[in-house]
Amino acid sequence: MAQQYEIPVGAQHISLLEPLHFKFTTENEKIVHTDANVYYVHRGIEKACCTKFKFRQVSFVVGRVCGLCSISHTTAYSQVAEKLLKIEIPKRAKYLRMLVIELDRIHSHLLCLSHVAENSGFEALFMKTMQYREFSMELLEAICGNRIQYDFSIVGGVARDLKPEVANQVLRRLDHFMPQLEELADIFRNNWTLSLKNKGVGAISRETALRLNVVGPFARAAGLAVDVRNETEDLLPWKEAGFEMVTETSGDVYARNMVRIRELYVSISIIRNIINGLPETPIVTETKAFPDGEAVVRLEAPRGELFYYAKGNKTQVLERLKIKAPTFSNVAAMVEAFRGNEYGSAPAIIASYDPCLSCTAR
Repeated sequence: MAQQYEIPVGAQHISLLEPLHFKFTTENEKIVHTDANVYYVHRGIEKACCTKFKFRQVSFVVGRVCGLCSISHTTAYSQVAEKLLKIEIPKRAKYLRMLVIELDRIHSHLLCLSHVAENSGFEALFMKTMQYREFSMELLEAICGNRIQYDFSIVGGVARDLKPEVANQVLRRLDHFMPQLEELADIFRNNWTLSLKNKGVGAISRETALRLNVVGPFARAAGLAVDVRNETEDLLPWKEAGFEMVTETSGDVYARNMVRIRELYVSISIIRNIINGLPETPIVTETKAFPDGEAVVRLEAPRGELFYYAKGNKTQVLERLKIKAPTFSNVAAMVEAFRGNEYGSAPAIIASYDPCLSCTAR
């Protein structure tokens, strides 16, 4: 029997973007068991939203749950509050929410891909991907006023309208980005240093993904066709805007790269359709009602299903708010996917999960 070693990774480690700790049990270079500790961050956001802030202020607070997917949190909360208020927002506001969500998905996916490249030892591609990602940050700033933590979705609609000159700028920048995306897609698909050596690495099967409740690109890379955009047409008209499901089958690092690359094309198509078919309606529905009852909302953030529960009692302050972030759903599969892999592949596997523990601990 090979000698076993226990190797700690984190909570501060060059391969980790978030404060989590893995303890790998290895036999020589093979990982045979993994323990994970994800409870390093607690900020009391849920409690604060039910004690310190009025319900209309909460959308700005939950936007600070995560910098990368701020728009997903503010939109999910705004939707659950609108259910409690029993109001319907204007169609233009729905389209503008989808526009910013998809721009955010582009910048988040490119960030993940850049870190997979870095953790695979491809520093030059990390820098190139981050350079190409900059256009999405600039467009988000032009539309929302901020590069991150956009404060764009508010209860009843959106905080800002889309100016015609900004809409034209979005289309021009997308056209400029397309050759860059083709270049990245070719490298991630065919380069030995980056992706081909990651085929079969960190794989989980479709059955395992289903059993462990995996969500987002992590699930779709394993062939599990789950995407909230395919199921919540009542809240945002994703299919009307051109949403298409993207899946792979091998469930490994390579497949997760391919899902994110292909979803960039879908996001670009959705954004173009939104701008070319933006309805002429108001951007906010006004109401003087207070939240009453219970409601839940699901929204497809860049990392997968984001779940919000809220309870109102006809006052300015919510009685309860509960957030379940995508990474929380993926923790069990993160641990599972290390087994049987070489320890040297762990950094690339970790980056391909795209974990966000700041989202997970509220």
